[in-house]
Amino acid sequence: MRIMNKVIACPHCGHHQHISIDASSGDQDYYDDCRICCNPIHLRLHVDDARRTVELYVDSDDEQIY
Repeated sequence: MRIMNKVIACPHCGHHQHISIDASSGDQDYYDDCRICCNPIHLRLHVDDARRTVELYVDSDDEQIY
């Protein structure tokens, strides 16, 4: 199991929050609500086993910010 802890900024209000990412399930695409403003945060996770990297994309639907 590859669980990582990251700090992200909400794309709506800018509040920093801690999230746990489980990369053992491969690529993922899901939404999580901001703990402060309650708006949905779109999280996309890409696991590249060949390069041994994990990429995390955080946005508010279409606009990529992180």
